[in-house]
Amino acid sequence: MSTKENHCIVGIHITDRMQNVPQLQSLLSEYGCHIKTRIGLHDVSDNFCSPNGLILIELVGADVKKEEFIATLNTIKGIDVQVMLFKH
Repeated sequence: MSTKENHCIVGIHITDRMQNVPQLQSLLSEYGCHIKTRIGLHDVSDNFCSPNGLILIELVGADVKKEEFIATLNTIKGIDVQVMLFKH
């Protein structure tokens, strides 16, 4: 019998995207090999682009890397982090 890896989904709410995204983008690049899925959501229209955003990340790999990623996220100003862990 094989064991499946747990699903770890991280929600990142960003305020003031233009100010706070550079450090976040650097972290996403650093942990890119542990990010299986990345979805970015924000309000946009012809006349408006929201300064806030939401990114959903599905992490894979070693738990220690997931924990490092989440801990570092929590040090970035202007973002709120929520974690969903689905165990198999």
